Amino acid sequence: MTLDQAAGAVVQAVVVYDGQLLLVARGEDWVLPSGTAEPAESAEATAARIVYELTGYLVDGSQPLEHRGEGAEDAIPAVVCQLLTRSPSEGASLTADQLRWCPFAEAIGSPLPAAVRAYLRGHTPV
Repeated sequence: MTLDQAAGAVVQAVVVYDGQLLLVARGEDWVLPSGTAEPAESAEATAARIVYELTGYLVDGSQPLEHRGEGAEDAIPAVVCQLLTRSPSEGASLTADQLRWCPFAEAIGSPLPAAVRAYLRGHTPV
């Protein structure tokens, strides 16, 4: 399933690897990587591009999450991305200290969109 996006729409990337979620620094907060769609770009392609541009990691952007909840952050499309490279490429706009791999159990308690928290709950390693 592909999420069609209007150019300029914001998409959040839910990058997962080995029971951890990738977060990026935005001001004083740790948030999901996010950015705006280019013309004719799907949400999945936007998520993969944004992650690469911000972090240097290659991801696949393959699983859109259904919207749940009623907050403004819940209205922004989120796409689950599987990590394809364990080391980031050079040229990312964020530095290593602006990236954080957060265990799912810890991330679930963060102010993330409801659909992301539900995904993490269902995929937390035991």
